[in-house]
Formats: sequence, structure tokens, C-alpha cells
Amino acid sequence: MKKITVNDIKRSEKNLTCLTCYDYLTARIMDRETDLDMILVGDSLGMVVLGYEKTVPVTLEEMIHHTAAVGRGVERVFLVADFPYLEIARSTDRVVEAARRLMAEGGAEAVKIEGAGPRVEKIKYLVDHDVPVVGHLGLTPQSVDALGGWKVQAKAEDSIRRLGRDARDLEEAGVLAVVLECVPSEVAEELTEILSIPTIGIGAGPGCDGQVLVWQDMMGLTGETTPSFVRKWGDMKQILREGVNSFCNEVRENSFPSQGESFFLNEKINSEELSNLLQQ
Repeated sequence: MKKITVNDIKRSEKNLTCLTCYDYLTARIMDRETDLDMILVGDSLGMVVLGYEKTVPVTLEEMIHHTAAVGRGVERVFLVADFPYLEIARSTDRVVEAARRLMAEGGAEAVKIEGAGPRVEKIKYLVDHDVPVVGHLGLTPQSVDALGGWKVQAKAEDSIRRLGRDARDLEEAGVLAVVLECVPSEVAEELTEILSIPTIGIGAGPGCDGQVLVWQDMMGLTGETTPSFVRKWGDMKQILREGVNSFCNEVRENSFPSQGESFFLNEKINSEELSNLLQQ
């Protein structure tokens, strides 16, 4: 089982595959029973796992907690953790400390940071201090209110120009890859040609160097909230619903558990003796 490294991601000649993950058991399956390249412990856990309306409230402690759980299940894939919104605005030294905690306590091999502009300086500082960073441009969920909602980005000339500048700034700062979210396919494809680092698309068309999705979306768990760019490879919501309803019915019918699903005393003790033992 060959461990995937930073250099494998940077130099990959195949389309990179990445899914989100937030727990040990799912991570173990993804790591050992699939051909996945990367796992992202996304701050999307705030909406998918913790029930927040947005990703903004997710704390560093929550990210470390879930990254560590995933990290315990990973041996092969490359593990990336999202940098929380509440941390990136802090001083540079605090940002470095937070990144190192995600790596030392959480087991992350890189951190993902949304946006560019004033954040580029901190990203470069992290890279210079041996913290691998993945960038994230286009629709950045931590800034969704400032962007006017969940909308496709880089559609007009000014915003296309800004995306190109931001991507080149991140490349110059030393990021190992950049996620492009919800941008027109033509824009993502051309930017992929321009950059020397891998692009990983989510709602950005097929022209990127890789693709990432929230695994609950692709497996049909999120239902009506699933973005339009997601293809579904299963309907786990239906499987879960049917399984839980069958469990409830069989418990109420007293058909579960059966004798084969129960334990029994090795020695024969009649009911009277058993009652006396339990009341002594």
C-alpha cells in the first residue's frame, strides 16, 4: 500500500480524486477499499454533520476533533483539513499555530485555505514554515454572504480577471493545488492550462486536474439540498430509510432479535432459580 505524498499530488499525471470525510469508519473504507487519492476534512462538516446553516461557525477545536478521527482511519490517501474561518483572521503566528495543531493533533498533511488577496501573505508564510497549503477560489463558502449567496462565480470579465490574478498569486505563494468551486467550465479549463499546479474542481466542469465532492451528496444522503453539479452514485438515504423502518417493524413484531442473535446461559438454570439469583 503506497502512501500518497505531497509530491504525488503535485506531479500526478492522472485525474486526482478527492472526497470529503468526517469520521474514522468512513475514512477507513475510503482509504483501504477504494482508489481515492485525497480526503478533505472540510468545514462543510458544520452543515453536513453539526447542523449549522453555514460553515462559518466551525471552530478550530471541531476541525481538529474530526480531522483526528479521520486521520486514525487513514494510511494511504493524502489528508487535507480545512482552515476554519474564525482562525484565518488572527495574527500570522496564531495562524501558524492553528495549522500546526491541525497537522500535529489532527494528522492533516496539508491545510486548505479559502480566498486570496490579504490571505496570500499568510499562506506564503505558512508554506515558508513547512505547512503544505491547498488554495480555494471561486465560490468560497466561508464568504458566501459577501459573494451574494450560492452563485456561480467568474462569469463577467472583471471577476474572471480577478480569479486569474488570485490563482497566480496563490501559485506564486507556493500552494500545492487549488480548488476551483462553481466557476464556468471554460474558465476552469483555461486556468488549468495556465497554472503549473493542479486544479481540483467542484462544480467547475471536466477540464480541471481533479474533482472533489461532499461524499454525502454523491451518495444521495442530502436530498433536496444537493447542488445541481453533483452526480449521484447511490441512494443511501433510501437504504437508510428502508433499513431503519425494517428494524422498527421487526422489533415491534418481536421478530428481532432471533435466537441466533441472542446469548444463553451455558448451565441449565430453571426460571425459579434464575429469579432467586437475580433477587439475591
